Amino acid sequence: MYAIIETGGKQYRVSPGETIEVEKLNVPVGEQVLLDRVLLVADGDDVKVGQPLVEGASVRAHVLGQDRHRKVIVFRYRAAQRYRRKKGHRQPLTRLRIDAIEL
Repeated sequence: MYAIIETGGKQYRVSPGETIEVEKLNVPVGEQVLLDRVLLVADGDDVKVGQPLVEGASVRAHVLGQDRHRKVIVFRYRAAQRYRRKKGHRQPLTRLRIDAIEL
């Protein structure tokens, strides 16, 4: 069984027991979160596709931690003009363990 969910402007394929990293959610560590933007639910040959969401479907997940992604370096450079700018960015993220897909 799996589902396609949307959170943080991105889509994820999830199954029960899986661990995923999503854009930061304001939920404390150890709490449960209910993800209700479910686009598709598949259980074997039974596939339910939402238009755009599947009615009554949700995904329960457990927050394992709040972290930040690895650093991305942004470097701007213009040749022969002595122009150099270096920036770093670490995107905050939330680590979730998928508990159940509910219909």
